[in-house]
Amino acid sequence: MSQRLDYQKQSPELFKKFVEFSMLTSKSTIEQSIHDLVNIRASQLNGCAFCLDMHIKEATIHGERPLRLHHVATWRESQLFAPRERAALAWTEAVTQLSPLGVPDDIYERVRTQFSEKEIVDLTYDVMAINAWNRINVAFRAEPGTADKAFGLDKAGLS
Repeated sequence: MSQRLDYQKQSPELFKKFVEFSMLTSKSTIEQSIHDLVNIRASQLNGCAFCLDMHIKEATIHGERPLRLHHVATWRESQLFAPRERAALAWTEAVTQLSPLGVPDDIYERVRTQFSEKEIVDLTYDVMAINAWNRINVAFRAEPGTADKAFGLDKAGLS
């Protein structure tokens, strides 16, 4: 497998602005634990090993329980997630894998029962950001774990 381009070096201005956007989404009205779950679930759906690795380590640092991390992929069957988390995960899936008919009304109504209007918009920006990161890291085959030291992810103790 040949090495792909370093997108950060090729377009540093866009990279910097996208990092700024992502930092804003991480400081929105959405609590850290849901932000972590959104990042993990979208990364699973998009097959982004780099982001999945990073966000599992971040969630671990933030105090997330290991069993819940193992259950994210099967959240519908798991009893470990609260209704608000379930709504966020359903929204993440619907916005990540848009159907030809868009986001179903039942998922929209579920998220409206758990989140304020501003929180729904902030959650959507959160999903947008991780999907964009997934796409660029998959496209350029970012290697999992290569940014651990730079991002302080070595503190997770999961290397």
